[in-house]
Amino acid sequence: MPQLSCLTPVGDVTFSEDEGAIVALDWGRGRDQDRTPLLVEAVAQLQDYFDGKRMTFDLPLSPFGSAFQRRVWDALRAIPPGETRSYGDLAQSLGSSARAIGQANGANPIPIVIPCHRVVAAAGRLGGYSGGDGASTKRVLLDLERRATTTPNGPQAELFPSSPGTTPR
Repeated sequence: MPQLSCLTPVGDVTFSEDEGAIVALDWGRGRDQDRTPLLVEAVAQLQDYFDGKRMTFDLPLSPFGSAFQRRVWDALRAIPPGETRSYGDLAQSLGSSARAIGQANGANPIPIVIPCHRVVAAAGRLGGYSGGDGASTKRVLLDLERRATTTPNGPQAELFPSSPGTTPR
């Protein structure tokens, strides 16, 4: 199975491809590296995500999971960037339980791309996160998206504001 790794602000991650679709994004660096066109595009889109240039992904995805898990993962992709939903909200919309939603969320094989970080606990509490450094990684992703959706030129504009008389990129 071809894999390609990249360094992100939340650490190394590795995309895996099978039969022309992304099947996994794992935390850490993969042993074997294969620069297929799809994996190169996946890495480019992820870098654009962290640069605030894109908040959604346009990649063929084929996550391995049950029919229920796939329904949950489809619901995750429908949560707009910069917003969150509670486990209970998703449970109600899918006719399930918050616990089942949490289990499917934790089994998401393509985190960030399928944005499981946008699901929070009751009353807006952050809740857990099974990727990277756990809840701190979830906070970084949510903050990045919030800044990117509220800052006209992306989150980098806050770090590198335009000088008077210049035009922002």
